[in-house]
Amino acid sequence: MIFEYTDATLEALDGLRDWSTMKWYVIPLLAIVFYIYTIELKKARQTKNWIPIICGLTVFGMDFLNETWNGWVCVLSGHSAFWTTPGPTALRVMVGWNIEIIFMFLLNGIVFANMLEEDVKKKILGIPNRWFYAIVLAVFCVFIEVLLNIGDLLIWEYPFWNRSFGGVWLIFFIGYFHFYVACILVLKLKTLKSQFLAIGGIYTVAIVMNVIAALAGWVY
Repeated sequence: MIFEYTDATLEALDGLRDWSTMKWYVIPLLAIVFYIYTIELKKARQTKNWIPIICGLTVFGMDFLNETWNGWVCVLSGHSAFWTTPGPTALRVMVGWNIEIIFMFLLNGIVFANMLEEDVKKKILGIPNRWFYAIVLAVFCVFIEVLLNIGDLLIWEYPFWNRSFGGVWLIFFIGYFHFYVACILVLKLKTLKSQFLAIGGIYTVAIVMNVIAALAGWVY
């Protein structure tokens, strides 16, 4: 069944990947991201603790994958993605993904990593600390997303993806929680090589999906 694109979708598609919208504040934000990653890389080389880098790349890769399938939903439904970001931005990369979100998720995984206890087995409120902090960060992200939706910066179209009790749980699990679950699973791998291969697999899936979309002439 073919629908018409929603007004929010059409607005999000207008100026998509238009570099003339770029703003100067992107430069200091980019510098901050580079600075944090170089600091973490320096620490990792000295301490052999690659957890912040692993989590940073994993969360961003999962977000890249999330935004990719969200774009596929937009095209295949002919109606709307699960979420769109039609408001002002320095650069809209996909219908639901802008450069401000990209910078945030580049750092989000590092935040998660720095929350973790050194003792993997330590529990908080009876929950293994890695899972506890995964829940905490996912809940926080949902809270922020709800605020963005209230402010009409993040648009939800479908009745099952909303601020209702059931909708919030769906956003929790599909929107964010699995980002941190991916981190936990990658960290469980025994070697650094296998961890980075797993991260590469996440990016490969997202890249292949975008190449397929490009070859098919899809715009999202």
